[in-house]
Amino acid sequence: MKISLKIFLGYFLLVGLAAWFVLYVFVDEVKPGVRQAMEDTLVDTANVLAELAANDVKTDTIQTGNFAQSLIKYQSHATKANIWGIKKQSADYRVYITNTKGIVIFDSANLALGQDYSKWNDVYLTLKGKYGVRSSPAIIGDEQSDTIMYIAAPIKDGSNIIGSLTVAKANRTLLPFIERAQNKIIRWGALLFGLSLIIGVLFTWRFTRKINALRDYAEKVTHGEKAAPPISSNDELTELAKSMQTMRSELDGKQYIQDSVQHLTHELKSPITAIQAALELISPNMPVEDQARFLDQIKTQSNRVQTIIQNMLGLATLEHQQQLQHLASVNLNNLVQTQIAHLANKAAQHQVQFKFSALNPIEIQADSFLLGQAIYNLLENALDFSPTKSEIKVATEVTQTQIKLTVCDAGTGIPEYALDKVFEKFYSLPRPTTGQKSTGLGLNFVQEVAKLHGGTVTLENIQLQNGNIRGAMATITLPKK
Repeated sequence: MKISLKIFLGYFLLVGLAAWFVLYVFVDEVKPGVRQAMEDTLVDTANVLAELAANDVKTDTIQTGNFAQSLIKYQSHATKANIWGIKKQSADYRVYITNTKGIVIFDSANLALGQDYSKWNDVYLTLKGKYGVRSSPAIIGDEQSDTIMYIAAPIKDGSNIIGSLTVAKANRTLLPFIERAQNKIIRWGALLFGLSLIIGVLFTWRFTRKINALRDYAEKVTHGEKAAPPISSNDELTELAKSMQTMRSELDGKQYIQDSVQHLTHELKSPITAIQAALELISPNMPVEDQARFLDQIKTQSNRVQTIIQNMLGLATLEHQQQLQHLASVNLNNLVQTQIAHLANKAAQHQVQFKFSALNPIEIQADSFLLGQAIYNLLENALDFSPTKSEIKVATEVTQTQIKLTVCDAGTGIPEYALDKVFEKFYSLPRPTTGQKSTGLGLNFVQEVAKLHGGTVTLENIQLQNGNIRGAMATITLPKK
């Protein structure tokens, strides 16, 4: 399971538990709390009404006395009210009074007059001087019907209990208040739940995006590609990226030193051997012509050693550079023209012409020095392999996503065995005109520059329709930004 899915599921579980907890509290606390508040109100109401009815009970005028008349007037002229948005249209109370034997002697609803209520808890407990309360179904025997809360208070003559008064109110009268509170909780809970999910998704996406960037960076490092460590606003991920970069530098440095020493030893062996041989053979007594030839050989090989060392130092700096340091807007066509001008004298000596075709100016973001050196290397490489009185065709092309520079010579092409080796360090083919090899670092330099610019370089043979090879074509492909 991916870490992004694990994080999201964990977050979703926490949010789900929080939502369940809120609903659980509402069911187990809010609803009973509302009923408890109603019970408290009914207790006060029952006791007040019991005091008001006491005189009529004592005088046996409860059916026609002031208490009964006042209650009838209240029920017929019940005040209409708007309680926090819920309208109250009628009286919701039922009041009944029993004597000391539990016989109903007054009922505001005229439902139980003369009936024996002595066994109901509200009446039974109250007549015994205890707190009388009960909750019963509106339809006796039907447990699914609405329930009614009955709260009783004693009617006293001095300290003697002469009856009980019960106030009854259906629990359904509380439903509008409970449902309104429940709807608000559900509505706001759903909104918060949705926002929490969105935040969770965004957090998971941002977090895993940084982790994926680190993974991609590690994969590029593994394949030896140019890559800058990802920058993150997360301190821990930033520290991890820096640690990975440090580790890469340390490992690359050790491996590079080992590889470079091996390559350099191999490449310097040949010119140093030639210098030593010339030094051993040269003597004051040999003809001047032979001395000059050996001295020229020593000079040539010494220059080659110096060139190898300089190129190695430049390439070492370039290979350890993970991103361009001096980006600027560069006119590619002008840059190509400049490098062609640098090679004008050498091209004239070889009787080779550069033919550059460019339609419109091409502006790119690049390091002009490094890219110019890379173009120079490709042009010089094409010049070294071009026959006398031939053309080197140079062209630039722009597509929707890429910029291409091609250099085509008219030489004999690249041997089949060398096609996959030409970009290797120190690998070089003998020049047709001199038979000499270069340092073998030029094309490798071009490849490193192309990587730093986010592009690629290729070198392939140009094949005619009859299958013959007509020169080689080098292509630098850069992304269009």
